[in-house]
Amino acid sequence: MLLTKEHGDTLLEIAKQSIKHGLDKGKPLAVEPQDYAEELQKLRATFVTLEINNNLRGCIGTLVAQRPLISDVAYHAHAAAFSDPRFPGLKSNEFPQLDIHISILSEPEPITFDSEEHLIQQLRPGVDGLILTEGFRKGTFLPSVWESLTEPTDFLHHLKQKAGLPPNYWSNTLKVERYTAEYIS
Repeated sequence: MLLTKEHGDTLLEIAKQSIKHGLDKGKPLAVEPQDYAEELQKLRATFVTLEINNNLRGCIGTLVAQRPLISDVAYHAHAAAFSDPRFPGLKSNEFPQLDIHISILSEPEPITFDSEEHLIQQLRPGVDGLILTEGFRKGTFLPSVWESLTEPTDFLHHLKQKAGLPPNYWSNTLKVERYTAEYIS
């Protein structure tokens, strides 16, 4: 689903308003999906990434669509600003410096493979986001992570580490799914 520039601008404005609302009221902005374009009412999974001076300041999202797109963006923008455990809650003086990036995810699809080499051969650098699952361990990298981890082997090994596994870990029970993302900044 490709959104128009107007839809993207609306989503960015809602994300910004939700963060501002969090600074002022301590909670995310409540949106009424029916007040927005039909495309923004569809159930979609999103991540909202916040940066200051090209440095990560928060990133929260979900891999499974749970709410209308417009509501999901408002919710995750607030969560990225105030609930990312890697960072303290956003302060008012940081707000004007924020760069907001929204990733709208496709439905994940399983990848079938019989070895790590076979899996690596199927990866599409710059296109695929991956979800790696092993038992109770799980990790994901958005497709944008390819900008810093350009080699498929490095991408996969770092994803294993993110999921709490050693980089050289291998098991026949390892599950990997791929998804794509539409980006709005």
